[in-house]
Amino acid sequence: MAATIEALSSQLFVLPAELRMRLALALMESVETDRPATAAEAWSDEISGRIADYDAGRVNGVPAAEVFRKLREIAPDR
Repeated sequence: MAATIEALSSQLFVLPAELRMRLALALMESVETDRPATAAEAWSDEISGRIADYDAGRVNGVPAAEVFRKLREIAPDR
């Protein structure tokens, strides 16, 4: 199997960069099953998951005043 991959790779690496990128994307898409179609969907999934974690008590919120105080400690001039 490794020899087959090496032989195939040596043939594919001579393709123009654009074709190699299209092939790479097609290969990644062929193995990714739960990938959101758009960035908006990905953010929606992330937000829903965070809300579910908060509602279930798996994470705790941090008061905004504490967050901003810590930010001022890290970057006081900004």
